[in-house]
Amino acid sequence: MDYIAEYGTYLAEEKHASPNTVSSYLRDVTQFAEYLQSYHQGCDLKRAKAEMVQGYMGWMQGRGKSAASITRFLASIKSFFNYMVSAGTVKTNPAKGLSAGRAERKYPEILTSKEVELFLEQPQCVDAKGFRDHAMLELLYATGIRVSELISLDLDDLNLAAGFIHCASKGKERIIPLYHVAVKALQDYVKDIRPQLIADSGERALFVNMNGERMSRQGFWKIIKHYQEKAGIEKDITPHTLRHSFAVHLLENGADLRSIQEMLGHADISSTQIYTHVVKKQLKDVYQKAHPRA
Repeated sequence: MDYIAEYGTYLAEEKHASPNTVSSYLRDVTQFAEYLQSYHQGCDLKRAKAEMVQGYMGWMQGRGKSAASITRFLASIKSFFNYMVSAGTVKTNPAKGLSAGRAERKYPEILTSKEVELFLEQPQCVDAKGFRDHAMLELLYATGIRVSELISLDLDDLNLAAGFIHCASKGKERIIPLYHVAVKALQDYVKDIRPQLIADSGERALFVNMNGERMSRQGFWKIIKHYQEKAGIEKDITPHTLRHSFAVHLLENGADLRSIQEMLGHADISSTQIYTHVVKKQLKDVYQKAHPRA
């Protein structure tokens, strides 16, 4: 059942909201639903809790969203859950009593270069699953693409001879270069492994599950968690962690913000600027620990 679409109808027909209001509120609710999928193991809107709404506001602030955007999100989500309560779909409104002023600044979790190396070493290239997982993780860190983009990639999006991938998302396209280890991992997977896995020779998906069908977001989540456990890394690694680490490591090594923005596919530079705050915070932490008078 599409609760978001029904809510849109309710706003337009019963509340007589303007098209702009309907569009804004639906966008806010949809983005929150996507956040729950990515960061709370596929949790749906019906099971959202107050701390998830609060966490999302902190996440928004950490991404450089303005106070006005966060306040509007809270209005949207309160309105949506009031509708869900009145429709009898949920018993309580998880956003009730929350205020936008309490949103905490939350910086993304970043892996160090050594932790990334340890994480990427986990898949063992001894069977089809190992080769596939190795190629997926290398590609993710090589390009910083979103998980939704990773699982949407088709075979035709690869240009291994030239060393780049073509990525189309949110109506925009971008070309992202690959380092040689990622190219080699993808060559091995595409040439020797993928043909064994695909169930149908007409399958265009680059990455498939062990049944030969396109990899799902939930399937990839499980892969990430498995290798985090195997590596013994205590930081909470989500599918987005390698994207954040990709951006920070490029920034630390001298890449300019505009290039990183282009590679990440951010429409707004303010979304990319969060990574400069992360680097500054790391420098401050180092200073506090290392300076004798700090």
